[in-house]
Amino acid sequence: MTMVMTAKVSQRTRRPWYRPSLTVQIMIGLVVGGVIGWLRPDWGNAVYFLRDIFINLIKSIIAPLVFSTIVVGIAGAGALRKVGRMGIKALIYFEIVTTAALFIGLAVVNFTKPGAGVTLAATSTDVIKTIEQSHPKTLVETIVHAFPSSVIEAMVRGDVLQIVMFSVLFALAVSAIGEKGKPIIRAMESLSQIMFKFTNYVMLFAPIGVGAAMAHTIGTQGPGVLVNLAKLIGSLYLALVIFILSIFGLVIWIARIPLRQFVRAVREPAALAFATTSSESALPKAMESMERFGVPRHIVGFVMPTGYSFNLDGSTLYLALASVFVAQAAETTTGWHMGFGQQIVMMLTLMFTSKGVAAVPRASLVILLATLNSFLPSGLGPIGVAIIFGVDELMDMGRTCVNVIGNCLATVVVARWEKEFDERRAHMFGTPAEAELDLKSGDVAFADAVAQGD
Repeated sequence: MTMVMTAKVSQRTRRPWYRPSLTVQIMIGLVVGGVIGWLRPDWGNAVYFLRDIFINLIKSIIAPLVFSTIVVGIAGAGALRKVGRMGIKALIYFEIVTTAALFIGLAVVNFTKPGAGVTLAATSTDVIKTIEQSHPKTLVETIVHAFPSSVIEAMVRGDVLQIVMFSVLFALAVSAIGEKGKPIIRAMESLSQIMFKFTNYVMLFAPIGVGAAMAHTIGTQGPGVLVNLAKLIGSLYLALVIFILSIFGLVIWIARIPLRQFVRAVREPAALAFATTSSESALPKAMESMERFGVPRHIVGFVMPTGYSFNLDGSTLYLALASVFVAQAAETTTGWHMGFGQQIVMMLTLMFTSKGVAAVPRASLVILLATLNSFLPSGLGPIGVAIIFGVDELMDMGRTCVNVIGNCLATVVVARWEKEFDERRAHMFGTPAEAELDLKSGDVAFADAVAQGD
């Protein structure tokens, strides 16, 4: 088995053109799906079930993967004392970066003024009724929500925050009973390896699922949606690029993270998140990539799932930009003006309300509507959100992609902060040397991921 795997890895450097890497296959799926949705919208709608199959397969991985990874990382590595310190460091980092995202969004929207000239005309209330069925969680509600009344129910729903909380407490209990807990740790080690291998199998279906998702988006929205509110969409992507280059770039420089290898590590999870507009679809692959990148298992298992609730950089930036966009449109419609001071107060409000994004359907729109209702004249907030709803999926691609990249980066930062980042392994990412190291240590699933051309 080892000889076969080594041969597969050695062939990676001379991969024939007709066997592209998985990342290239995903990009091909994006393009092909977009063309199908454009030329034959009915086909785009017909193949959407393939996207649902892919997402369902991914969701089936998340609960056992997160649970086993955290238990092995904390109980197996003896990281009990580190959990609290690691959690505080992660939350400090999350707050700094998401605050930067808010103010970059605010700066860009005031520079481009995408809402100027947009009229908030009366529209259907169906969209608003759908959104208003949920409400943003307060800080207290979020804390209460983190503790599950039934871990089985939490796993069925795929509630990552509740799974993390239960897993940490379970790991503490396993470690506390000492020798009697060793069989559980060994079982969790086996389960985590199985789930990583299972992830590799599911990723083979990723190009088809991604293509179906893009075909559906273009088929239902139509290419004309790119023209309507194009300035809003362009402003968001401009802000996301500025955020990545400035904030992420600064963090990578300060933390001394190998840039080229980090890009290789996150490109596949980021592509999955972009195409499916689902952070969940990228979580298993992102966790695998960061562990291969040199981040210890207990840090990956704790920081990344927690970040899915508290470190939504792209979504936070979007909230800042979209809220001021509606305020600008409100000024065009009624003459009501939101001053810069009011915008700052609204950003401070979003710093807290955006933490209630976890486990809320159409979360960003729910938070946006609640915030606008507090700051805009009565009735204008829902109309503004209804206008944005038409192009929300196109913007959701970009913000979800940045969310995933931000959570991958957060794991590396915390690992560096804890002085546990394996820089030597990071420099070997995606090379035959990495696969040989994995084979020696028994991580066949990771070695197989390298052989597939990750």
